[in-house]
Amino acid sequence: MSLDWELLDRHLQKAEHAAVTGLLLAATEEERLALAPRVEARIKATRADDWWTSGVDRAGGYALAVIGCMPSGARAAALLCRRDMRDRWSAIPADRFLRIARHRELSWLGDLGVRLVERLSAQNARWGGWSFVSALLRAAQLAPPATEAVLRGWLGELNADRDSLTRYADRMRAHPFLDVLLPSVFDIDGLGAELNGGFYPAGSSGWDPTLRFPAAVAQLVAEGRLDRGTIVAATVDRLVRGDRAAFLRPFVLLHDALTLTVDELAEHARDYARLLPDAPSTVATLAQRALRAVGDAGRLELDTLLEASRPTLVRKEKNVVKAQLALLEAAARREPERAGEVLETVAEAFAHPALDIQERALTQIDRRVAGLPADTLARLADAATGLGGDLPARAAALFGGAAPEAGPPVAPALTRPMPPAAMPPPIADAAELADEVVALLYDHSAVRWERVLAGLVALRAAGETAALAAALGPVLDGHEHHFAEHHWGHWQRIGFLGEAIRTVIESPRLGGGRPAMLAGVRAAWQGVRSALADTPEGILSLRIAEISVLAAKAPVALLVSTPTHVDGGLDAEVLLQRLLRAEAEGWQPWRLDFEQALLRVHRDAGAGLRRRAGELTTPVGKEFAEWLAAGGLPDPVSTRFEQRSTGKRFPAYAPPPVARRVVANLEPVRAGGLRLEKQLIPLAHRSSTDYFSRDLVDDTDVLAMVLPHHREVVAAWALLGIAALEDEAGLGGGTLVPRLAEGPGPIGPAMTLALAYLCGARHESDRAAAVDAFLILAARDEPFAAAAGADLGDLCGDGIVKLNRVVLALADAHRAGASAAVWEVLAAAIPLLLPRAPRGLPDLLELASRVAVETGARGEIAQLAAVAGRPGSTRLIKEARRLRAVLMT
Repeated sequence: MSLDWELLDRHLQKAEHAAVTGLLLAATEEERLALAPRVEARIKATRADDWWTSGVDRAGGYALAVIGCMPSGARAAALLCRRDMRDRWSAIPADRFLRIARHRELSWLGDLGVRLVERLSAQNARWGGWSFVSALLRAAQLAPPATEAVLRGWLGELNADRDSLTRYADRMRAHPFLDVLLPSVFDIDGLGAELNGGFYPAGSSGWDPTLRFPAAVAQLVAEGRLDRGTIVAATVDRLVRGDRAAFLRPFVLLHDALTLTVDELAEHARDYARLLPDAPSTVATLAQRALRAVGDAGRLELDTLLEASRPTLVRKEKNVVKAQLALLEAAARREPERAGEVLETVAEAFAHPALDIQERALTQIDRRVAGLPADTLARLADAATGLGGDLPARAAALFGGAAPEAGPPVAPALTRPMPPAAMPPPIADAAELADEVVALLYDHSAVRWERVLAGLVALRAAGETAALAAALGPVLDGHEHHFAEHHWGHWQRIGFLGEAIRTVIESPRLGGGRPAMLAGVRAAWQGVRSALADTPEGILSLRIAEISVLAAKAPVALLVSTPTHVDGGLDAEVLLQRLLRAEAEGWQPWRLDFEQALLRVHRDAGAGLRRRAGELTTPVGKEFAEWLAAGGLPDPVSTRFEQRSTGKRFPAYAPPPVARRVVANLEPVRAGGLRLEKQLIPLAHRSSTDYFSRDLVDDTDVLAMVLPHHREVVAAWALLGIAALEDEAGLGGGTLVPRLAEGPGPIGPAMTLALAYLCGARHESDRAAAVDAFLILAARDEPFAAAAGADLGDLCGDGIVKLNRVVLALADAHRAGASAAVWEVLAAAIPLLLPRAPRGLPDLLELASRVAVETGARGEIAQLAAVAGRPGSTRLIKEARRLRAVLMT
């Protein structure tokens, strides 16, 4: 029978591989070649989204048609390497593909394999593309190039079955590409990621985390299948060239599995020395073990050790530094005639930031200082000038000379923050507004929101409706999915914005979210907490909804709430001028817009401005005058509130709730007030640490602009999310706290708790934000430090906040010049922490000793004497003794 295209294509569309294979094998070569243009045209005409429909991936069948009909490897590769086909190589049945190729006796199968492997990407290799390409190369008896994609695919092939170590080694031993590809596994950065991961042992449902690659390579070396010298050299070279610690872990384990002899270790001694200064700590520790073995055998050159030790002794990892000091101690014992050189190298540790490391180095020198020449002692004394805490006096007694006298503490001047910048100029025309609306889809900053809303209202009032329709209509049509109805957060506001735009441009198409907007706005107008504002950031949603509802019914010339400064502040003079204009032109500001303006007005309006505001005659004008006279929104009562876990986990996919969290509740100090006050106050948290997404503030930037002069209220609403940066290892959001530190308003428990949680955040970028906030508050002489210290003492005492992270943040603040405030925090926290002794407390006491020396702090700290007087020599006791000695000097 002749090969019919319509019949073949029907089978191709249904991905019936067996039928396609049968038709192609039964046809003559001429019939197959005659269909090449049809196959080519069909593949080129198929869109990427059309390959997979109704649960069927058609790409595999069309790949069979390619190998069955194309006249050359170049034309076949051109089709198979199209991006939409290349991403589906894993769907190609390689056995049928090769069966057809063999039946046609293709001379260019190897050429096709080479062309495909050149186009193999690392991502495609992970998705199974390597299995198909590998089958082609094996059939053509060709070796692949050792590219990153090929290597990732090959390693993935070895890892495909998570079975036993023995089977993994068997697959590696028998693989035809082993000798070609294995050497490059050691050469290309990042491939260690493919070597991590364990397996499921036979007969067990448990997971064994043992890495199979190191064990398998070591086994093949032991068998003689792989050359030992080559593998040892490649392993050490991989470690020397470095990579991320996790990616080097398989090679560290391989090094251990190979169990190098002293001869092998000595051969690579210089390589191990090169690892000491900056390799990941696990690799540096491996190198120290190797050098110790070489040194114990008397084969380690002292100059090599000394040269590598100098930068190593100031590494931040204390375990690495202590091990290096031990290596130097052993070297001094082996070569006592060169003890002076060794001790001068040990003195490099005097520059380490940790006092216990400095003390260890000083003690090590003390044991061998007798008999050193005077010039060596002089150099050691010079190095000792970098010692901190109580160590300078001890060094003076050891090296000779008087202990340095502490002069009066000199506090470096901290830079006060600049006042908030002015808002960017208003949007000038419809084209600029359209650009800003599109930008808002991807960068939803509060400043951009304010400019877009102000521009939308002002341009309509200026009679630019036609221009707005011409500019914004295509934006709505081109981003229809963005402006569809959404039910929460930023995308709900974007949907509301779409409704507001349609109202302004008088579009006949209105979205489905309009009923919810109407209900939400009406509730807010009546002074009832609106469903659109679960958190205060939702006030922006209410304002957008108000534009949509009133832009056509009660048009205004402008929004009176548009801030004058990027922090959300609104100059009272500017608002007065806007209200005078409204009074002169005969229009009334919208209710929610006007109330937002009041919340943004600076609270310190002068007497002259209050007098002029009192001359306004409209109801809103009189309300503005009363608002200024009263000093704005009264600060609510903010109180600490402790939540505890109920043991429940809801929803099931959420992280388990933390055992305890301390937040802040808000209580109003007056009845009545603005309608928007109902959206802001009160705030009463539930008693358990469980929470729902609606409890969190998504856009803290928007929240801060709602109440620019009430940072305690903003902090209270944002506190759950800030706490999650520590107790749930969240990321981002910490930038709100420095912004609040720059703002006005009293500091209460919400602000100090926010700072405490942020100091313990998991990620360094968030802790850096905590340091920024700390420095801002210290520069402004804000009364925060004692309360923040008490919060840290409470939260760190039971591990809710990780004390070791807090120490890092406070140390950064100390180095930046806020030492006085840091000491105040420490003095409040230490008495609460000493009875509970959480992990990291010795580091905190060490920091306190440093800060006390620099600030000249003296006196008793509760509980410190009791801990310092305990018998023993634990680090906690030693640091308590050091701090007390400094304070009692």
